[in-house]
Amino acid sequence: MQTRRGINLFFRFAIYFFALIGFILTAGYFAVKWELTNSNSRIDEQDSFFQDNAVVKSDQSYAVVNSAKNESPEWSRGDEWLVFKTAVIKDRETLKKVESATGIESRLVVSLLAVEQLRLYHTNRELFKKVFYPLKLLGNQSQFSWGVMGLKQDTTVQIENHLKDSESPFYIGEGYENLLDFKSDNSGKERFERIIDEHDRYYSYLYAAVHLKQIITQWKNAGYDISDRPEIISTLFNIGFQNSKPNTNPKVGGAEIKIKNKVYSFGSLAGEFYYSNELLEEFPRDRLEI
Repeated sequence: MQTRRGINLFFRFAIYFFALIGFILTAGYFAVKWELTNSNSRIDEQDSFFQDNAVVKSDQSYAVVNSAKNESPEWSRGDEWLVFKTAVIKDRETLKKVESATGIESRLVVSLLAVEQLRLYHTNRELFKKVFYPLKLLGNQSQFSWGVMGLKQDTTVQIENHLKDSESPFYIGEGYENLLDFKSDNSGKERFERIIDEHDRYYSYLYAAVHLKQIITQWKNAGYDISDRPEIISTLFNIGFQNSKPNTNPKVGGAEIKIKNKVYSFGSLAGEFYYSNELLEEFPRDRLEI
């Protein structure tokens, strides 16, 4: 009798346990689906960096003039930036491959990567101190967001679909349709594994670059060329396809990123890096044809 009661209790516990696991996984799915995991967002209508600095453009070079001081940006003064610089330089050749495959310059992809990694470093302090700092690593996510670029699952599926759909405003051409084709029948598993691959981040960067190209193409087809506006492109990357609405006066904004005592938007911080002198030798400002 005691044995039967013990077995019943065990199975009852098992049922409750797996029900709880199912609830957590389901809640996590809908949290991502309904964007409840997204950070607070902001619109930088009077962003000081882009208002106070004139960007001068020549054929293959850019320079920021009228800066108040010729000094390193605040976000680059710390161990977090040292770790990022050390880690991303190791991926230079991989980023060059992505640039060749998509026509999106490496520095633009690195601008997004820099923001995502600084966000991780500054919010996960214990992990930074124990893992990222001593090993000089990029943070590789595998839960609500994926890979070093922090890609959402829904976004990766949209990127793939826009490659194939010639009627989509984000369609970038027949020559790119097979760029993200899968090699197996289990596309969900393959998608996840190739984006979070710690040993080869090619696909993590490739998805991001294709996303950027799709956004630029959408706006260009609508009559607005934003290919020389990294702060706007980065903002649109961060807020998603559904919020990419071509117009004459796009705003810099996106998720809030707090570094020490200063709060940036995703787009403004990406833009600041892009126009800065940081990592300029490794990832030059080479505007490519989209």
